[in-house]
Parts: sequence; C-alpha cells; structure tokens
Amino acid sequence: MAKGPVATSSDDELPFPTQEPLAADERSFFGGRAQKSSVPNSKAALPASLAVEEHYHGHRERLRDRFREMGDTALADYEILELLLFRLIPRRDTKPIAKALIERFGSLSGVFGAPAALLTEVKGVGEAVALDLKLISTIAHRTLKSELRSKQVLSSWSSVIEYCHAAMAQETREQFRILR
Repeated sequence: MAKGPVATSSDDELPFPTQEPLAADERSFFGGRAQKSSVPNSKAALPASLAVEEHYHGHRERLRDRFREMGDTALADYEILELLLFRLIPRRDTKPIAKALIERFGSLSGVFGAPAALLTEVKGVGEAVALDLKLISTIAHRTLKSELRSKQVLSSWSSVIEYCHAAMAQETREQFRILR
C-alpha cells in the first residue's frame, strides 16, 4: 500500500533533472577508463566565487612565512617540528604527527633524544623519518661540541649543569664523566 501520491514516468524519464547519462559508459566494460561525470553539488562544479577554500590550504606556506618573518620565537615547539616534518613527509598532514611526538616525548628535546625504535611507535613515523630525526639530533650535538671545544665554558657550576644537561639529558643509561 503506497502512502501519498506516486509519480508515474516512463523508463526513459526520471522525476528529477540529471546531468549524468542514463546508460553506463561502455568503455568501463572493455578495460577502458570511464569518463567522470560531473556532479552538480561537487566543489569543482561551483564557480570560483562560491567555492570555499579549506582552512588547511596554504598552511605550510603560512607557517614558513611566519618562521621566515618572525623567527623561531613565533612558533610553538610542535610547529617547528612540523616545519621539519614537511620535508621528511612531503604528502601528509604533519601537524598531528608533530603533536603526537611532542605529547609522547614531552618536548622537542625529548623527540630528538628518543631512540629510533620508540620514534617509530608514533603513528606516521616510519624508520626513514626516525633515522632522519636522529641524524638531525647528531648534527645538533656535534655543532654544540665543536663550539664548546674552542671555549672555556666550564667556569661555573651553572655552566657545568648546562653542559651535563645538553650532553646527557636524553640518555637512557646513567653516565659517569670526568671534566677537566
């Protein structure tokens, strides 16, 4: 039993307007590519004046511009890590990965000091990304060491503590060092 009026139409006529052909494209049956139909409600079909750009479009460029114009103090730790991850993971949204790394390891220093095996436990971080993060950490340590070698930096207790923190803060085993 039908409720309400029922529209009657022939098999060739639909009760609503359509831009798609009624018959399927026969090329799909013979291994060819079917033509894409235009869907009236898709964003591509909208005029440029009506299309709304998503908030994340241009995010990478805006972040780079902010770093270029205002320096590292204008960015949070996860944003600095995100800038780096842009290069390491070129075709993915790296913001959630950067935030997950900071959350897991506590700080930017913690991310770079973490073992590669633990880095790969974070979703989106593979072996190659973990290796690149460890490489950057090694470069930073060597840069610090080369700057410290030419200076007398351990002239006070605060400089000794700063040295120990920079050199051993992220180590997993306790270390004993002799400072001369």
